[in-house]
Amino acid sequence: MREIRTPLDRATLLSLHAGEQILLSGVIYTARDAAHLRMMECIREGKKLPFELSGQVIYYAGPSPTPPGAVVGSIGPTTSMRMDAMTPPLLERGLAGMIGKGGRSEEVRKSIQANSAVYFIAVGGAAALGAQCVKQLDVIAWDDLGPESVKRLVVDKLPVIVAIDAYGADAFQNGQRAYLEQRNAKKHGVS
Repeated sequence: MREIRTPLDRATLLSLHAGEQILLSGVIYTARDAAHLRMMECIREGKKLPFELSGQVIYYAGPSPTPPGAVVGSIGPTTSMRMDAMTPPLLERGLAGMIGKGGRSEEVRKSIQANSAVYFIAVGGAAALGAQCVKQLDVIAWDDLGPESVKRLVVDKLPVIVAIDAYGADAFQNGQRAYLEQRNAKKHGVS
């Protein structure tokens, strides 16, 4: 697995390919549904967002309460599609990447491609593993949202997979296509 660091520059974004396994290190930000709604409100009202988007990565996660002596509680990805309607405006303002789980809409895939960004998936059900990769956590906006507040995380070697790359290639679509080709080949006696 290749390690990359945030902030993500254009050369790094263009070097990533759908299906590639990555170890992500550096600063990332958490933001889920409620935080996205507030960011959209900021954009509509011409207010400053809680962090500069250029080159940054948003992790669709809301960590559980932090146990004594730990940096963070369990932190795993939430379903990304819930943020689909709010994603293109953030990509247009420089957001370089997102981490979540599950597929994305065609509109988001096209926006990722148009803005040379990337969508990573993290393994669902491995929230305790994700927590081990978080070295620092600071709430930077909307503390009233609790787990859905915007947090600045410093991560070290967070395992992710490139689901949609800057060229629009989609690991979910590629996987389905490969499966169907293999199934059809078996059906017709081709190995």
